[in-house]
Amino acid sequence: MKEKVDILLRGGTVVTMNGKYEVFEDGAVAIRGATIVAVGPTEQMAHAYSAAEEVDCTDTVITPGFVNAHTHIPMTLMRGLNDDLRLDVWLGYLMPVERQFVTPEFVKLGARVACAEMIRSGVTSFADMFYYEEAIAEQVAEIGMRALLGETILVFPAPDAETFEDALLLCRRFIEHWNGHPLIQPAVAPHAWYTATPELMLACADLARAFDVPLHTHVAETKLEADNSISQNHMSVVDWLELHGILDTKLLAAHCVHINEEDMFSLRRVGAGVAHCPSSNLKLASGIAPIQQMVKLGLNVGVGTDGPASNNDLDMVEEMRLASFIAKVSTSDPTAMPARQALELATIGGARAIHMSDVTGSLEPGKRADIAVLDMTGIHNQPHFHNHPDAVYSRIVYSTKSTDVSHVMCNGRWLMRERQLLTVDEDAARHDAIEVAKAIDAFVIRRESSPYNKLVLLSGVQRQESFEVQVKVPLENEAAVEALLANEAISVSRYAHYHQYDHYFLFDGGDPDADRLRYREDEFINDDGEVTQVRARLTLTGAGGREEFPNAVMLSRSRWLAAADRSLRFYQEYFAPARELRVHKDRRRWHVLYKATDFAINLDQVLEPKLPGYFLEIKARTWSRSDAERKAGLIAELLTQCGLEVDWAERREYTDIAISANKARDAAPA
Repeated sequence: MKEKVDILLRGGTVVTMNGKYEVFEDGAVAIRGATIVAVGPTEQMAHAYSAAEEVDCTDTVITPGFVNAHTHIPMTLMRGLNDDLRLDVWLGYLMPVERQFVTPEFVKLGARVACAEMIRSGVTSFADMFYYEEAIAEQVAEIGMRALLGETILVFPAPDAETFEDALLLCRRFIEHWNGHPLIQPAVAPHAWYTATPELMLACADLARAFDVPLHTHVAETKLEADNSISQNHMSVVDWLELHGILDTKLLAAHCVHINEEDMFSLRRVGAGVAHCPSSNLKLASGIAPIQQMVKLGLNVGVGTDGPASNNDLDMVEEMRLASFIAKVSTSDPTAMPARQALELATIGGARAIHMSDVTGSLEPGKRADIAVLDMTGIHNQPHFHNHPDAVYSRIVYSTKSTDVSHVMCNGRWLMRERQLLTVDEDAARHDAIEVAKAIDAFVIRRESSPYNKLVLLSGVQRQESFEVQVKVPLENEAAVEALLANEAISVSRYAHYHQYDHYFLFDGGDPDADRLRYREDEFINDDGEVTQVRARLTLTGAGGREEFPNAVMLSRSRWLAAADRSLRFYQEYFAPARELRVHKDRRRWHVLYKATDFAINLDQVLEPKLPGYFLEIKARTWSRSDAERKAGLIAELLTQCGLEVDWAERREYTDIAISANKARDAAPA
């Protein structure tokens, strides 16, 4: 008596990618519901199973559905936007677009476009990192793909979260809603160490462990990132992540281009997954990851496309081919990354990397029916040889095109038959994407001459803390500062004396990122009054918001820092501001630690415009609103320590004080 199943794929070459790498040249796969029941020779399977639907797979290869181990799928809608740029410059261009356009409906449309593209290249599972992952999950589940979806968490404002505390709460709710879903695995996704703080990373690690979900983050993608970690943290990126709890999670580490052998051992020890993204790494000139070494050491390595704005496609057939080729050329060894190994990275290796190998990545009884069927009749794939057991892997990796994918199934559900998509309206998605592109084009053209874009174009930008807490108190002399620094509760970590020449460019036009641009020259002064060093910087600030506490002022605004390696005249002509303003200060600055919190204490004399006496300024910066409120309370304590009243504080910034002083001077009788 034959056992009944729902579907029997028969007559194709079945490439199982199981532990024995079994291949059945005339093979079959029996499926019941969402699960693979059996795999074996067609004759044997036909005797054992009776199927409600039999699919003739003659002249095809039946493989596990491909696993895209790292991507950002809504970025299909930014494909081709600002190409051929450095990673930092490219990201600088994209951020305003994301802030303007990224909504739940935007990411759903981007997901539809991406899923259609991935299904056409045989992908059934992928790992994503973006914003509004709740909306992405709804769309992906409806389409029927399997996905590890990571809610992005940043220290600075994102399209779906104003602060990282908001992002953490959003991520928690996302996990609570989707954890345990048959297709969707929620994850925590701090973007990278350089867009995080120790506090943020520790919180992300705690959240991932609390719910036993994966954590997805970028790791050592560029040499600059790796070098900055050494210079700033005095350790590698992987070591820093380990210090902050990330290696104690189910880690998916994207890129890993610039890691050393010690880092690899650390990742292997904790069972981390590595997502190798060859196309993106080459296009952005990030480098070539030491992938062959990782594989030899036994890391869980998969292949990913990265986002379609940095690749610029989601073609996994192309990606595994390239993974093999660059491993060969980078090692000068044609035997490196043979075809079978490359296919492994795109199937079971990718499944291990995204922590899903228990359900997908190979064709074995008990696993989910995630399957791609490849048509082998194309002229580009002729002829076929059978003298070597690995010949089929060579055909798949070196000759097959994504257009050869004819059928795709995920979780036992057909997503594509005879190259016809069944769960995505491809024409509608294409039409809607074109309309979005028109809107983005218009936005980018309007912003093309904005101060923000001009600054990005010059040198790239580094985003600074969003919240600044400050208090400024006029003083007649230095006594209050001396009293403050003498307090035993305060320890001084660093002191500097410098002249500060600030030239402000003020803009009209309503750009949220460009209220004013400050060109600052610092002349550092030694004990003999001599200038020992000169430093020039540009800081672009948005209009932002202002909140007054009883004890301090909190400014919340975007802040972007860039090197200033050209003359002031150049910047005047280049940025063409509506108005300009000069402020010249003599500043003595102490960096202090009070109750385990860093503060800057400035004693300023404003020399232009000339203002009487001194100003004591106490300030701190942070990415967190709650931390800003805490620091405002500590500033009040510091004022009390030196006998000053909060009511004496000057609530304005130096620019506003200078504007008032200039107006008063201009209005005075000659």
